[in-house]
Amino acid sequence: MLTVRQVAAYHAMTLVAPAVAEKFRPGQFVALAVGGEHTSLLARRCFPVYEVKSDYGGTVEFVFEVNDPGTEWLASRRSRDGLDVIGPLGRPFPLPRDPASCLLVGGAHGSSGLFSLADALRRRDCQVHFVLGAPRAHEVFGARSAQRIGDSATVVTRDGSLGASGTIPDVLPRIMEETGSDVVYAAGPTALLSSVGSVCAAMGVPCQVSMGEWLARTAACGIGVCQSCVLPVIGDDGHTRMVRACAEGPVLRGERVRWADLGTIPLDALGGPRAPLTAPEPAS
Repeated sequence: MLTVRQVAAYHAMTLVAPAVAEKFRPGQFVALAVGGEHTSLLARRCFPVYEVKSDYGGTVEFVFEVNDPGTEWLASRRSRDGLDVIGPLGRPFPLPRDPASCLLVGGAHGSSGLFSLADALRRRDCQVHFVLGAPRAHEVFGARSAQRIGDSATVVTRDGSLGASGTIPDVLPRIMEETGSDVVYAAGPTALLSSVGSVCAAMGVPCQVSMGEWLARTAACGIGVCQSCVLPVIGDDGHTRMVRACAEGPVLRGERVRWADLGTIPLDALGGPRAPLTAPEPAS
């Protein structure tokens, strides 16, 4: 490990991990074992990657919120502490083949996973526009960076303490029209991703969402073995399948996720449970 530093309401950890840095593509994540050798915390923690650099042989940086014993343990690490990390994992963001107007939508620290994407889009001569939001100013991540590197950057907070007052869904349709968005990329709280997917579907704009919060809440391994991060997604053939957010995701098409059915296995999902047959009424 190299450093842990506090960034507003969050912590940023930089790891020396040359093999991860070399293979990383925007949208992928890393999974870390937490708690040390003597712990009951068996599940790994999954984090979207904020940035990779060639410094010090290859470094990987990710941002996290301290909200449980596992992340408390991570925040207490110091320089030269060793960490068990695997990555890069998951399906990355698909990139436009031709220059396009791209809108990057991020909520709270989930927006950290969008900045490496912005760099990749710039290299393809795409326009990059940002919409970042959170309930309060100190919970917005990357506002200054977005203003520096984006063709435009809009910040909204629920209490109006930074940028416009309101929520991202309040301003999203207008900004999509103003920027002529060809594609929307979103990362952040699951409720936000659901709203972004709905807006994009209504406006006929392709949407790619990163299920980072879903992974953080459900994934135990990060490599698709435990099956704990499954969610229902509609396939190209119109049938619903249960897919693993860590393996088939974390990037998914926003209009294909069955947001209202998260945490369940719908009865119409392929391979899912079947409704019990109704017993015939006895003859009179």
